[in-house]
Amino acid sequence: MYESLNPMRGSLSPVFQVFELQFFEAKDLFLAMGKQVKSKKSIALSAKMIFLEVYTELLAKIHYEKQGLEFDIFSDFKPLKKNLHKIHHFKLVEKQLSHQESNAGLTYGGFRNFLGLRKKQLYIQTFDMIVGSTLKSWEDFYLKTERASRGMKPLMINTAINQIIQEELEYFTIDVKGKLDSLVLRDIFEGSRKIIIFENLLIHLGFNPIFISSIHEEMEKLKDSLKPWYANHLTLQSLSGFLAEKEEVSKKYLKWAKELREEKQRLSIQAERQSKVLFGKILT
Repeated sequence: MYESLNPMRGSLSPVFQVFELQFFEAKDLFLAMGKQVKSKKSIALSAKMIFLEVYTELLAKIHYEKQGLEFDIFSDFKPLKKNLHKIHHFKLVEKQLSHQESNAGLTYGGFRNFLGLRKKQLYIQTFDMIVGSTLKSWEDFYLKTERASRGMKPLMINTAINQIIQEELEYFTIDVKGKLDSLVLRDIFEGSRKIIIFENLLIHLGFNPIFISSIHEEMEKLKDSLKPWYANHLTLQSLSGFLAEKEEVSKKYLKWAKELREEKQRLSIQAERQSKVLFGKILT
């Protein structure tokens, strides 16, 4: 169906092929979730959605001076992306809970029920969102993206990606001068992921990446360090919400909350140190 909508394929940038692959894989996952919402497919679709949104950011940067072009192309998918992100969060917290129960030899039934109820509500909401939508939003998104991807020269893409990455780095420069709080560390995690996607697009076009391989390795290491920090942050956040509803709290929950806070402090110090070293090298 989509092939017939774009007869002038020769004028499309090679990066559109990358988008197209991610788009059709995302659509297949979306259709599968119209039968049943499962965490594995939700997490996979969330990753695809991240790429699709990043790609539309590239289009917006290239076409920002032109009038009459609609570049909030991804807007229809933002509520779904947000819910998929939350499902991933629940999965991370559940994994942390199971790990704690195994290590402590205890059960945390109240907290598990607390999570289960909210997770069920989120799954129902996400399922309703999927089955209540139409495939027209996917078709429209494809057509708008395909239209905006025409006539993009490799040099234009290279320039736009360099500008976007520079903007990301300028934002980090402001933040990494001081103490890095939870919001900043989360932004660094998400920003690093975006930079890596753009770098891969440059390589796909045959350009040299902006950063040398050793910087890429350090960026991946930082991302890996931030994963346990993020899981800890989400678990402590959820547990704090659960405890706030209780008039009396058992010692096992207080002990775990204390351990999570101590672990978060340790992981934050490690991630802050890595971030400052990495961005110190990038920005000099």
